[in-house]
Amino acid sequence: MTGTAGEENVVSDSGGSMVRLVGAATPRHVDLSLLEGERNVGMDWREAGTAPHQAPGDVVLWHYGRSIAPVRVVRDDERGLVAWLAEGTEGVDWRPADGRATREVPLAERFTVALAPVISRWSGGGVLRIAPTGRPWSVWLFWEDDGAFAGHYINLELPHRRSAGETATRDLTLDLWLEPDGVLWLKDADEVEAAVACDRYSVETAAEIRAVAEWARAELVERRSWPLDEGWTTWQPPADWTVPSLPDTDEVRRARATTLPS
Repeated sequence: MTGTAGEENVVSDSGGSMVRLVGAATPRHVDLSLLEGERNVGMDWREAGTAPHQAPGDVVLWHYGRSIAPVRVVRDDERGLVAWLAEGTEGVDWRPADGRATREVPLAERFTVALAPVISRWSGGGVLRIAPTGRPWSVWLFWEDDGAFAGHYINLELPHRRSAGETATRDLTLDLWLEPDGVLWLKDADEVEAAVACDRYSVETAAEIRAVAEWARAELVERRSWPLDEGWTTWQPPADWTVPSLPDTDEVRRARATTLPS
């Protein structure tokens, strides 16, 4: 994150806008049925948190809409899914078809630019992803290169739905970043506004997404609900875990065919 200490508005290392949040959250009821209209993978899958559960070490395909990342299960039960995304993991992403990085596309065009599937690798260190059952967010734990805990990234997304060896959600654009010292930031509010301006989101959908942020802020951050009440910040992956591979499916083969040479 770039900026001067004490600033209320900064730019994240990935180029996203960040606004510091102060004061208490103002949560309200969230109409998750309205947000369900965003789901495009796993519509008929079972609710997360129900059996059968995956065993530790199993590989699960984590879907963000049509994007895919293979992760290893740390724990999977009625409370939710805890999974490890290893450094160097290959995944399927959807990026601008002209080869630009998403952040290189002007904000006014970001939700209308043509996309194509590509194969990408997760760069930087591994990330622990935790998806609480029935909640429209997942919590990602990041560490610095020296092993120090860097913070919690709260990714706002649809509640997960499950199938055999797969979990499906859809990103909701807006996110929270919680620093180890408790400072909380709202990320990419300008992207939500841009999505409304180009009719990617309705005004009503955008309002529910913002309400999800307040819900997460109140329940997760202020009340320290799961998983923040568990000691995941010191967790380490087993030494014998290998980096899982993408399956050889039609959608993966298509992404390999449309990936530009690096």
